[in-house]
Amino acid sequence: MAIQTYDVKFDLDKIRNIGIIAHIDAGKTTTTERLLFFTGQKHKIGEVHEGAATTDFMEQEQERGITIMSAAVTCFWKLDGVNHRINIIDTPGHVDFTAEVERSLRVLDGAVVIFDGKMGVEPQSETVWRQATKYGVPRICFVNKLNLLGGDFDMSLASIKERLSPRAVPLVVPIGKETQLRGFVDLIDMKAYIYDTVESLDLKESPIPDDLKAKVQMLRDELVEKLVEQDDALMEKFFAGQDLSTAELRMALRKGTLSGNLFPVLGGDSRTVIVNKLLDYITVCLPSPKDLPPVKGIHPKTGAEVERKLEDTEPFSSLVFKIVSDPHIGTLSYFRVYSGKIEAGSYVYNSTKNLRERVGRLVLMHAKDREEVNMLRAGDIGAIVGLKDSYTGDTLCEESSPIILEQIQFAEPVISQAIEPATKSDEEKMGMALARLVKEDPTFKVSSNHETGQTLISGMGELHLEIMVDRLKREYNVVANVGKPQVAYRETVKVVSEAEGKYIKQSGGKGQYGHCYLRVEPNESGKGFEFVNAIKGGAIPREYIPAIEKGVVETMQSGVVAGYPVVDVKVTLYDGSYHDVDSSEAAFKVAGSMAFKDACKAASPVLLEPIMNVEVVTPDKFVGDVTGSLSSKRGQIQKTEIRGNLHAINAKVPLSELFGYTTELRSITSGRGSAVMEPSNYAEVPRNIAEEISLGRGKGK
Repeated sequence: MAIQTYDVKFDLDKIRNIGIIAHIDAGKTTTTERLLFFTGQKHKIGEVHEGAATTDFMEQEQERGITIMSAAVTCFWKLDGVNHRINIIDTPGHVDFTAEVERSLRVLDGAVVIFDGKMGVEPQSETVWRQATKYGVPRICFVNKLNLLGGDFDMSLASIKERLSPRAVPLVVPIGKETQLRGFVDLIDMKAYIYDTVESLDLKESPIPDDLKAKVQMLRDELVEKLVEQDDALMEKFFAGQDLSTAELRMALRKGTLSGNLFPVLGGDSRTVIVNKLLDYITVCLPSPKDLPPVKGIHPKTGAEVERKLEDTEPFSSLVFKIVSDPHIGTLSYFRVYSGKIEAGSYVYNSTKNLRERVGRLVLMHAKDREEVNMLRAGDIGAIVGLKDSYTGDTLCEESSPIILEQIQFAEPVISQAIEPATKSDEEKMGMALARLVKEDPTFKVSSNHETGQTLISGMGELHLEIMVDRLKREYNVVANVGKPQVAYRETVKVVSEAEGKYIKQSGGKGQYGHCYLRVEPNESGKGFEFVNAIKGGAIPREYIPAIEKGVVETMQSGVVAGYPVVDVKVTLYDGSYHDVDSSEAAFKVAGSMAFKDACKAASPVLLEPIMNVEVVTPDKFVGDVTGSLSSKRGQIQKTEIRGNLHAINAKVPLSELFGYTTELRSITSGRGSAVMEPSNYAEVPRNIAEEISLGRGKGK
């Protein structure tokens, strides 16, 4: 079957916009490759380990065998004779690239969560599940790698129910175990399907094996009971003892999945023709754009809530969720159309930034390949060529009917490195290249250390920064030297304190006069900065209040303990005075800065450090050495559990202690242990270590 081109008349209810999400190495990209192969979009399967996967098109992805950037592909699938278009985004599994998952889930309608059948639920599985829950994304689960030694569907299903949701329901029973896996029983249509080899293109119907009949019947009965709960008419029919058709059960399954009451679970080896059944259930269970409620936003001028139905006749509205700099055609802005339609060559209004942009060309993405189209409409995901000032999270809409859609919230970077150009000729190029990378990746930040004059790059982990430096060299021909990684510490206060800020300069001519009193107190962890104006009786004129807040915000960036940004504080402006002639915004900004600094110093300021959730999986005989190593790094062991013939150790460890830990773990476990880590929270640094950090500020730990 030839690749089908975009058909603007494709019915919305026949479209599925889905993401493939999982822990690293669960088999997302391999599954995506098979979906493309079995739908006829590819005639040859690209293997991840050979660097030939369609969606892993970056050189770094091909070399490392991991996904770094999410990639969009399209395939077509017939269910019961009706053709469906499935737009798939394959996302990274490594925690350093979690922003790619976050922004993909924000604009997708459904998701397939892949699990490693040897491991069950892993740390990043929980993270992507939480992200999907945050955006209300219906999902189905696929337990992969059941063909490998240790592959266990029942164990994986139990871990999904225990750690993610008790509403997980199995739709299949695998036939055979581990290397003997050869098919499955479908609990909806109560048929067994087998394949001869991994390369087989056909699923053959087969009698249900005798040794599985009792288990299949028990699970089928449990499934039917859960399905009839989704629909009153089916419930009546069920209790009346009437038979339920496959179509009725599928309808109930769809209803339960869309409402979040059910999470269907399939399992097998995603390299095989079982993905045909996965495609069936993607089509059956996951939503079309028509199933979504109207999108809500706010009017940029009035602040009133605005609603848009997902229809072509509504005013145009869309969200930019990703920026990619393409060396051949310039900036590609990936976007999701939520209402109305957009045509190439037209103008759109960026309501987030209050500016107009011209739409050069419209394209549909197929990994690194592009298909040019004249128009995109409600429900579509595509890219615009040529936008200059629109960034990730910006809303594009009609100027006559403006709306601002909910932006995407990204995690803050936890690690920094100093970077400098290797030669004078690299200096100018480096600034431009870093600016482009910052535009592409919202979790990658660039800043300057005014004390040392260094340029600092910040990101989500060592691998994240390593990839960015590598991209500088490959894509922008900039060679850069980097320093040792440094932890992104933060500062906060522990008690309430008050201080006066007075900036008076009167030496002939127009003077300066700014005077304020501030109260600084701890805010809830994670709540950030809050500014309260409690001025009464006009002690300070209203026009000077923003200047005081600005002075506070700027001072927060350099802290009072060791020069790190201050977080989670509430600042109340409660008194002050002004001068009719000499007062100015600049004077009040300085006064606010002085008062904040003095109040912080008196409020028991402390240093905070990022704590990581670490999971180490290791053979039994190394458990003692691993726990000892984690404890020596100020780690707190949370729990240990047995997974097949391996032990999983969960601990919370300060990030500052984890640089180079992967190498150390290899040494401890003779190369047989593996570790994954993700940011957990910020916690107070012990006093003796805080003193060391304060003394060594600017030199790293």
